[in-house]
Amino acid sequence: MKAKARKPKKIKMKTKKTFAKRSKLTGTGKLKVQHNYVSHFAANKTHKQKMHLAKSTTAHSTDFKRDKQLLQG
Repeated sequence: MKAKARKPKKIKMKTKKTFAKRSKLTGTGKLKVQHNYVSHFAANKTHKQKMHLAKSTTAHSTDFKRDKQLLQG
């Protein structure tokens, strides 16, 4: 009798915890993230810029596939 050929185990990707702490999936499936460049050189930015950067935004559609892979776990 021949021995059965075993399938290789599928390796699960771990969740990247640093990214998981900085982002969140919304109810509609979009990825909610914070803006960059908020605190560094803040004195050179206008009040309006800082107000808009403080709000969260959704991740760009071109980055969504890569970002979703970082969250799977």
